[in-house]
Amino acid sequence: MKLLHTADWHIGRTLNGFSLLEEQKFAFNQILAIAKKEKVDGIIIAGDLYDRSVPNVEAVTAFNNMLKKTVLEAGIPIYAITGNHDSAKRLEFGYDFFKQRNLYLHTSLDQALRPVETENVQLFLLPYLDPMDIRVYYKQVVGEDDETVRTYQKITDCLKRILIDIKKQFNPEKKQVLITHFAVTKKGAKHEEALRKQMTSEVTSTIGGLATLTSDLFNDFDYVALGHIHTHHASPTETIVYSGSPLVFNTKEAKMKSQKGVYVVDLTATGVSKKFFPLEVKKELIVIEESFITATNPQFFQQQPCHKAWFSFALTDYDRKAMTGINVRARLEEIYGKDIVEISIEENKNQKTAQMPQSDKQKHKELSPEIVVTNFYEAVREEQMTDYQGEIVESIMEAIKKEGN
Repeated sequence: MKLLHTADWHIGRTLNGFSLLEEQKFAFNQILAIAKKEKVDGIIIAGDLYDRSVPNVEAVTAFNNMLKKTVLEAGIPIYAITGNHDSAKRLEFGYDFFKQRNLYLHTSLDQALRPVETENVQLFLLPYLDPMDIRVYYKQVVGEDDETVRTYQKITDCLKRILIDIKKQFNPEKKQVLITHFAVTKKGAKHEEALRKQMTSEVTSTIGGLATLTSDLFNDFDYVALGHIHTHHASPTETIVYSGSPLVFNTKEAKMKSQKGVYVVDLTATGVSKKFFPLEVKKELIVIEESFITATNPQFFQQQPCHKAWFSFALTDYDRKAMTGINVRARLEEIYGKDIVEISIEENKNQKTAQMPQSDKQKHKELSPEIVVTNFYEAVREEQMTDYQGEIVESIMEAIKKEGN
């Protein structure tokens, strides 16, 4: 069986108020073309289909068209799960109807425990789940006693319990593929710290909390298709793999200069092999870390794709007195174009970069609540949040989000 592995589409994502929808459509068309050329038997989307639990109309319409082109027109099955950005309740609508047309979108633990069977492969589609949801399932559905259920506190404890039930379904005559959406790393502090640095698009990387699973939990699967981390370089092993997101979502990712793409995975009787297919970028995000003088020097900016890309500026050696009366944004837009997604200033190399006030309030609304809280805390206290404080903020925001859903 040959599968295309992709994840973290985040349909409807914006870049500080700038829509990425056209870039997402551009990436999708490439993914579909690769799937057709390679004659894959299915496309895996390992979570975070949308960027938010209640996507806007444009995002829903775009994703609907993508599904139509893939499943109905191209006849390629889709094996997808909900991620932490998706609303599982909303996306479970129509599951029984959709799977008859080979659109498998699993949103619950109950579905994850029932594999999708093909001639030679079992696919287990395990969506992103909160430990509280897992405790409720094993108490109310399975009927485990309170004392046992209380032991499922950490995500590692929960996954160990789930995997016991999944492995009971293994058919030794077939290969087993797991599709899931969590932070997975090799065991050891060094590897966990490396993963933390890779998490440039997730809230947890900003506020300090990062609950990770170790790759040894998944050794019994022939291939594990992961979502959640936006770079394929974070893959813990050769067969426990992140595909990464199809495009760059913020300036931190842009600075990493990690090639975006998808994997085509071939599962045969003799083993598993994979090949990475890079994706082209419709509109690049350029990060410029220079002084205002350098950024406005023709010898410098004439080397840049002005008016053809998005730009993020981190202006160094900034002298507020010398810049009095100069409209920095207007001057940069005159040179580089209107698509400037971010401007930050650094008064000198020994001071922390401070974010310039944005004239457009809508750009602030695009920041997640967790990031707003974190930025406020760090601005007032002039120190970073601890892991414990970050986890508290995450849990509060997650509870609020669930109430809103």
